[in-house]
Amino acid sequence: MDRLANTVRPYAWGSTTAIPELLGQEPTGEPQAELWMGAHPGAPSRVDRGDGDRSLADVIAADPRGELGDAVVDRFGPALPFLFKVLAAGHVLSLQVHPTLEQARAGFADEEARGVPRDAPHRNYRDANHKPEMICALSDFDGLCGFRAPAATADLMDSLRVPSLAPWTAVLRSEPEEAALRTVLAEVLGGDRDRTAACATEVAEALEKAAAGDGPYAAACAAYAVAARDFPGDPGIVAALLLNHVTLRPGQALHLGAGVPHAYLRGLGVELMANSDNVLRCGLTPKHVDVPELLRVVDFRAAEPAVLEPVPVLGADGEEVYPTPTEEFRLSRYNLTGADRSVAGRAPQILLCTAGEAVLTGPGGASLVLPRGGSAYLPAGEDAVLTGAGAVVFRATVALG
Repeated sequence: MDRLANTVRPYAWGSTTAIPELLGQEPTGEPQAELWMGAHPGAPSRVDRGDGDRSLADVIAADPRGELGDAVVDRFGPALPFLFKVLAAGHVLSLQVHPTLEQARAGFADEEARGVPRDAPHRNYRDANHKPEMICALSDFDGLCGFRAPAATADLMDSLRVPSLAPWTAVLRSEPEEAALRTVLAEVLGGDRDRTAACATEVAEALEKAAAGDGPYAAACAAYAVAARDFPGDPGIVAALLLNHVTLRPGQALHLGAGVPHAYLRGLGVELMANSDNVLRCGLTPKHVDVPELLRVVDFRAAEPAVLEPVPVLGADGEEVYPTPTEEFRLSRYNLTGADRSVAGRAPQILLCTAGEAVLTGPGGASLVLPRGGSAYLPAGEDAVLTGAGAVVFRATVALG
């Protein structure tokens, strides 16, 4: 077992207080957006096995089969397949989408062949992997996820009484679902910038009025208004109207597959994803938006967000799992009552304590105390026992079936 020393990423959209409060630290006054736990080369966790501080990525690279197990290496290669995070949104994250594995491989190979620097602002594919992900709320968590049915979005737009939206509401009512959503998104992001910026300003004013009312779209309009305040005049404000608004209560989660447009607005949560940094942005950002590539990657099917609740695992000694179709990761939770809870070590795993204090004990009797915000890495094959009345521990590992 290894206690993890983790990096906090200070992205501008981060909360100034949520992660320090989780870690029991004084806020610095600067945004603290993400706490990374894992072996991603961008900010790998660090461990000390008695021979000095080392990157977890280097530890795994030195003995991938010993750390990850044969099943994981044979299926995913010699690197930890997932990245675990605490995400603290104090401002809106960009409206974005992630590619499929095939799209990521092709896009990465193409940009490599064209000599696009990997750190170039206009680069789309930073690696050759896909990035399915899930977010599990630790506080009330607001987000946008997936396309709403076009006719319902036309009704919402009509309720704002913004004349410049009328051409798009006509498309949403008249064209087939996927064609309508594609047409509107393409025109909003790739059309006349001055026209769309003016429309976004008018929409922002209308959203504030709608949010203050008691109409059927008041809650959704309040969420879009948050984005409009963070990104005044951004065409992404109009694009955001196409998406479902969802509020997660603590313990609820969302799984986001390839092609699903989404944005996180406000809140604290644990995030688990495939070990990738591939993001195509759709607005609400000062960063590069590649509209043609975006339209190739987006899944234009409308769907209601599927909010996940944890499901007890039969025979797993108090573990609750969030079921998802992704192979690279599996997220579960323990609400500890004081009794010992076994943690099977079939695959590499990271444990994060989000409430109370947990004690992790290995088969040889060695133990680690995990305070709130503390985390530990266990290599494959290392079983452990969790204790700690009142503690809540999230477990990230690989879905081996």
